[in-house]
Amino acid sequence: MAKKHDRWTRLSNLTRQYHHAMQQQWPLEAMAHKLDEIVVRISHANIQCEAKMGHPNKSSLPPFTTFNDETAFERATAKYWVHPDNVTEVKSIILFHLPVHVYNNEKQYEAKDAAISSVYFDNSNFDLYTERLERTKGAEAIRFRWYGQDMDNVYIERKTHHAEWLDGKSVKDRFKLQEKEADAFAQGRYTADAIASDLHAASHTNNLDEAAISQQHFVAQGVEQSLRQRQLEPMCRVFYNRTAFQRPNDQRLRISLDCNLTFIREDHLDHTQRRPKHAWHRADVEIDHPFHQIPQGDIHHFPYAILETKIQTHLGQKVPSWLQSLLSSHLVYEVPRFSKYLHGASQLFQNHVPVLPWWMEELSKDIRKPPVLGVGLSRSLSLQPLVNGHHRRSLFQPSNTIISSTQHVSITLTDDNEDSKTRRKKENENKKDYGQSGDLLSRFYPKLLGSGKKLNSDKELSAPLAPSSQPPPQLPRPISQRIMKRTEPKTFFANERTFISWLQFCALLLTVALNLLNHGDYISRIIGAVFIIMASILCFYALFRYQFRAYQLRTGRFITRYDDLYGPTILCICLVTALVVNFYLRLPIITEQQSASSPSS
Repeated sequence: MAKKHDRWTRLSNLTRQYHHAMQQQWPLEAMAHKLDEIVVRISHANIQCEAKMGHPNKSSLPPFTTFNDETAFERATAKYWVHPDNVTEVKSIILFHLPVHVYNNEKQYEAKDAAISSVYFDNSNFDLYTERLERTKGAEAIRFRWYGQDMDNVYIERKTHHAEWLDGKSVKDRFKLQEKEADAFAQGRYTADAIASDLHAASHTNNLDEAAISQQHFVAQGVEQSLRQRQLEPMCRVFYNRTAFQRPNDQRLRISLDCNLTFIREDHLDHTQRRPKHAWHRADVEIDHPFHQIPQGDIHHFPYAILETKIQTHLGQKVPSWLQSLLSSHLVYEVPRFSKYLHGASQLFQNHVPVLPWWMEELSKDIRKPPVLGVGLSRSLSLQPLVNGHHRRSLFQPSNTIISSTQHVSITLTDDNEDSKTRRKKENENKKDYGQSGDLLSRFYPKLLGSGKKLNSDKELSAPLAPSSQPPPQLPRPISQRIMKRTEPKTFFANERTFISWLQFCALLLTVALNLLNHGDYISRIIGAVFIIMASILCFYALFRYQFRAYQLRTGRFITRYDDLYGPTILCICLVTALVVNFYLRLPIITEQQSASSPSS
């Protein structure tokens, strides 16, 4: 707004004033934090409504999470990039199916509660970086993590790729320390044995059994051994604001969306004192994103948000259909094996790391895709809000309820004679509707283009439905009833003009071919026959392209490009080939005529 004001008034004072004084008073980042608070409040209200409606397996509010319930995480993860333009839409779609997971529900949620900071350790040779990038068996990633602005609780975490003690499975282990204990542990003054003895002494207050204490001692001993033997030091801090979605007391499906991803140097490789001596983190960095006080060479901002799905497949959890639709839509961009630390180290230490990750080339691309019809948040022709092409109320219908609609087939039969007649009549109407579109492809080839399925046979429809059976599947909406993309009429006329241009060229080619057949010799008739075949093929090809473009314009589907990349090229090759063949056949006659005329002369 300030730039637009100065552009129209031909002044520059407002822009300069915003960058100095107004930006500190009304930062744009505060707007996003307010939006996150609204999302959390909507989630809480949604959970309360679900509890009052009596939905099973849904508690009223998320419980207080202490992070002591589980110290080892075994789950399948997938990571995606989300463009800033799509972050709010992705949050809204997930919010319809999963509530926001609040780490501490004993106090009111604040924007700073979403902040997560992690300090990653590595040595000057970046051995951990190289092993993680090459996915070496037993590769580790060690970090000190804390949540929000409170550093009283620091979580020492270790991620192991193909751990030997788990038969080659990847796992993340962690244990909790106080800030002073974390300082002593990083310096080697607080050992794993001391941690285990303190846990034994406080076992009556922290409710830890012998197995949990033994597990934490095993993790602490492994981290301590790596820190000493591999001479690991703090290298990179990773900061982001996380919005986690998860059912209360159910960790089988968890989705996290990390925004404002920032990487900050914590090392002394260039002999610059960034943190106090014997400290494992900088003292001049808190959670005040975007960290204007940090020098430009010590910080790197990631341009996208990170969407991560964590599914415990070993417990039988499968990917829900709504999540599959989201992950295959235009709203996200899949980046397999993306790592925050690998990316931050490759950006901050380009002169030290041996090799760069593969996704660096993807940063130069525009990850935004053309919108997919029926996916995301949109509005109907009557301006009603739609979620994935459906009204919001359809998302909250119980799975055992059959909604009366023309898009469903009722198979709860009472009178075989009357209902079978009515059903056959509806079936015939649906079959007619599939062919009411204005283009030939939609009329004759709906199954080939995925516009619908055939209805079940009368024998299948007449079978009685058991009380415990699943509700009938929903039929796809006929093409004539689908919400289609608005297209300018001139686009259809341009498609028609292109088709007519092809027909004009075919008519010209047929005229040449007929003249060669009627007034030419033997060789001319051969070339004329070739031209007739070419003209006929081109006519059918032009008709197919015309109908295919019309189908894409009418239905709003983007199957392939509208411009023709191969037709003109193939046409030129065929014409040149025909001329070359004509010259080849004419060459002996020309040489014979020249040889016959030379003796006479």
